Amino acid sequence: MSAPASARADTEAVAPAVPPPEHAPTVADQYAELASKAYEPRRVDIVLRALDILIAGSALLVLSPLLGLLALLTLITSGRPVLYRGQRVGRAGRVFTMYKLRTLKPGAETRLGNTYGEELSRRTEGEVTRVGRAARLTHIDEVPQLWNVLRGDMSIVGPRPVRPAFFNRLVDEVPQYWQRLVVRPGVTGFAQTRITREDSWEDKLIHDLEYIADRSVRLYLRVLGATIARIIRLTLSGRNR
Repeated sequence: MSAPASARADTEAVAPAVPPPEHAPTVADQYAELASKAYEPRRVDIVLRALDILIAGSALLVLSPLLGLLALLTLITSGRPVLYRGQRVGRAGRVFTMYKLRTLKPGAETRLGNTYGEELSRRTEGEVTRVGRAARLTHIDEVPQLWNVLRGDMSIVGPRPVRPAFFNRLVDEVPQYWQRLVVRPGVTGFAQTRITREDSWEDKLIHDLEYIADRSVRLYLRVLGATIARIIRLTLSGRNR
């Protein structure tokens, strides 16, 4: 004979609750504590942060009219959103939202998936909008990242930030990759002035770690100057990356 409904209800009422599953830590979570303790802050980091705020604030003030015009043209020609918002892994593994002027068709990031290297470059070309092509030519699409600099998410110079999905893969492929997390990621980086997007992640990491180890005001300004010269050279040659 089955138990009365009231008895079954009482049994169910007093049954111990199953604790909710704990949050599964991401690779960035696992490396965050290790990265934050790997290096002690240096005095030069205070000076570099002051330079970040001065340069980012000044550049945003000067470039905001042009950025506003391009944002309006983007809205008219390809609709919303005007800004691209993407998750990136920052210092000590903290994930933040990075801003750029949207230069690709809506939903492009989903269609591009987790591709990178030569395949990413090839597939990205088919997703660029008309306004986006002009913005990418002059790199004006990167300017909203200066807001990330002012917020403290990024620096003007540092290792370029990657998406969490890429980071998860790269720390498996390149065990030393977590060491990039000891400093803020940059709008530009030492690696970007020396090699191309198609070079291996190992090669890029070598230059990133060189900057982290030797970072100074002189090297910071050197990378910034090389970046400006590279942008001018690419713009005059009609190439965007």
